[in-house]
Amino acid sequence: MVRHRRRFFTTAGGAMAAVAAAGISNAPNVIAQPKVQWRMSTAWTPALDVLQGAAQRLAKVVEETSGGRFRIEVFPGGQIMQPFACFDATSQGTIEAFMGPASYWMDKEPALEWFSTIPFGMNPEGMAAWYHQGDGLNLWEEAFAAFNLVPRPGPANAPQMAGWFRKKIITIGDYRGLKMRIGVGLGGKIVAKAGATPVLTPADAIFAALERGVIDCAEWVGPHDDMKLGLHKTARYYYYPGWHEPGTTQGFGFNKKAYEALPVDLRRTLDHAAAAVQVYGLTDFHVKNAIALERLKTEFKGKVEVLPLPVPVLRDLNKLATEVVREESEKSPMAKKVHASYTRFQALVGPWDHVAEGAYHQLVAV
Repeated sequence: MVRHRRRFFTTAGGAMAAVAAAGISNAPNVIAQPKVQWRMSTAWTPALDVLQGAAQRLAKVVEETSGGRFRIEVFPGGQIMQPFACFDATSQGTIEAFMGPASYWMDKEPALEWFSTIPFGMNPEGMAAWYHQGDGLNLWEEAFAAFNLVPRPGPANAPQMAGWFRKKIITIGDYRGLKMRIGVGLGGKIVAKAGATPVLTPADAIFAALERGVIDCAEWVGPHDDMKLGLHKTARYYYYPGWHEPGTTQGFGFNKKAYEALPVDLRRTLDHAAAAVQVYGLTDFHVKNAIALERLKTEFKGKVEVLPLPVPVLRDLNKLATEVVREESEKSPMAKKVHASYTRFQALVGPWDHVAEGAYHQLVAV
């Protein structure tokens, strides 16, 4: 027994010594592994904690899962460049990444609108399914390739609200003559057809514009973000649903050359981090909106009314949306291609949404 134990320890000791020697010989390779440092600029102010927080979460997940080999320094819009400049800066390689909705840059390619959302389109779950189970992400990659960019979907900050109004909306005619702050793109074109004047006002200027009467109504996102901007102090009537942005999905854009230069494992780390942030961001938005809505109904009772848009108004807006979306889809070959894919996928998942959730939300959860 003693001889066997001695033989074991001798053998084990030799094996451990061999492993140690191998470790020492390979140590320079481990130490020499390159560390990657990127910069990301967003389209958000620091006050928008859910949106800016999603970009910061991406950086945190990437650094942690890469063991510190890959770091992304995140800047809010306005710190190292103006918010809307981040797209071009990433495209040109001035920075390696940006975050913002693709629709902000639809003037460069009309198809980009569909990768954020379209009026009366899919909800966040449908959008995520289109990206990952349909051909949404492949088409987005194709569209972004023209700008030397690689896209990845980020969190959805949707469904949204229809906006803050100083007067009640009873019929579609009540939009006529209103100056409305609304995001770029299809929603603005629709309210213009309804007789309103769309005004693109930056997030940090909406409160002052609405308070001074420069605009008559405004939409931003939902209760949490809207209260961060103080919009609940400027108008009484808060309408839902956000027909113009039912599935708004934010996007990350990576410089194509920088992305392809990453080792394969870091590329996958970045991809999976973006997917994780989709979940974290959506749940963050969901809970914070629930808390903010409760605050509006209790702390501001008598000062704010949370109201549904009348069904006839929604039907009229939907008719206008059908016209506008069709017109926009014909503005480029890429837009036509993306619209066809989006429409097919919405037709596929829509009936299931209606059966699985429609009745529940309308009847059971009231």
